[in-house]
Amino acid sequence: MSTSTPALELHPDRLLPADPTRRGVARSLYQSVKDLPIISPHGHVPPAWIADDTPFRDPTSLLITPDHYINRMLHAHGIPLSDLGVGRGPLDEADARAAFRALCEHWSAYRGTPVRYWLEEELGGIFGVQVRPSAATADQIYDQIADRLAQPDFRPRALMKTFNIDVLATTDDPCDDLSEHARLAADPTFDHRVVPTFRPDKYLDAALPDWNADVDRLGAVSGEDTSTYAGFVAALENRRRYFIEHGAVSADHGVIDAVALDLDDGEASRLFSAARAGTATEEQTTALRQHMLTEMARMSCEDGLVMTIHPGVRRNHHTETFRTYGPDVGCDIPIAVEYTDSLRPLLDAYGTHPNLHLVLFTIDETVYSRELAPLAGFYPSVYVGVPWWFIDAPEAIRRFRSAVTETAGFSRTSGFIDDTRAFCSIPARHDMSRRLDAGYLSELVVEHRLAEDEAHEAIYDLVVTNPTTVFKL
Repeated sequence: MSTSTPALELHPDRLLPADPTRRGVARSLYQSVKDLPIISPHGHVPPAWIADDTPFRDPTSLLITPDHYINRMLHAHGIPLSDLGVGRGPLDEADARAAFRALCEHWSAYRGTPVRYWLEEELGGIFGVQVRPSAATADQIYDQIADRLAQPDFRPRALMKTFNIDVLATTDDPCDDLSEHARLAADPTFDHRVVPTFRPDKYLDAALPDWNADVDRLGAVSGEDTSTYAGFVAALENRRRYFIEHGAVSADHGVIDAVALDLDDGEASRLFSAARAGTATEEQTTALRQHMLTEMARMSCEDGLVMTIHPGVRRNHHTETFRTYGPDVGCDIPIAVEYTDSLRPLLDAYGTHPNLHLVLFTIDETVYSRELAPLAGFYPSVYVGVPWWFIDAPEAIRRFRSAVTETAGFSRTSGFIDDTRAFCSIPARHDMSRRLDAGYLSELVVEHRLAEDEAHEAIYDLVVTNPTTVFKL
């Protein structure tokens, strides 16, 4: 065995088909879209990073601490989340190096995962790293990245330009003042779009322990009286308008199930009053939450915000981790989900409304061909969201295209969604999607099911037309 340091290599044909006939077609398709601007209509990068344009502190705080995809795997191998900077704030240099070294020492744990693929793209493609991460190379790689981060070309706004990000959506609390977005919109030197996304989940679920306090705050910020159901609805409508005024194009809903009830105002008011009084049963708070999902669709028909739903995740599965570190640190676990009957009340009421764009995501792959594709193949309001989170991976994306295309085609899908807090993974994720779609389309071409010129039109649409149309950009 060689004692030389293994190289980190990015093969030009990565993810393209192995069959030489298909590979030639896929290369041509990929080349036609690889340099197109990135449209990212759903993600979680903090807007302050872009607005303040503050240099990134160190490689760990940029690449590891905010990325729960990386952290959850290291946690599975016995590394405490606190050692990775989660819940601690800025690490000193010794601790930042130790966290980065932990990643490099566990590099083999990521073999075959999309996380490994994205990280290689980030290290090699952005920071010019040429050696494979390991215990022996950890400090060398850390120093190389740290040196780059000290340069002006690696500040957040410069990287947005380097990454060719045209549109970047953030995810924001309805009570946020959106000051960072306002600063970016007013800056004549900034020629990208960073748009907020209305995320009302904690205001719609009366079972949450802080719900009453949150609804009080919603009332204070909106100027509406949220002691009544009518005032609560008016407050949500008020904040949606505020978000639209600041560039928002969508409202995002991360719910445990896809059930959408359509209650009359009297019953909804009764449930709301019981919840505010602290006397509502679990059944009643569930019914109120499910009714409010339909209310969000009604509001979208009126104000035009695209409505995205991603159900089927048991949040904060490990109680002690949630208590120690809070949400979104990697311990959310998927569950099965049902759409057809669950969404029927909402779609009965609004499914053919010309102003509703409803993008449905899932982590339960069984519903793609059975439910989501047939729904998108009938309702003009429904689009199928691409694989995300746990199934944002090469094989899952290939399965998705096979499962959905035969019933809903390409035009009823959302375009790629990176859904990430890890800023530097955005170009890697979008490039992965473009390569995989080139591979899928190449099969249709070589089987004479699609002319090559149409395949070129289709892949352009997947990169540009679909996200622009679906998210009303």
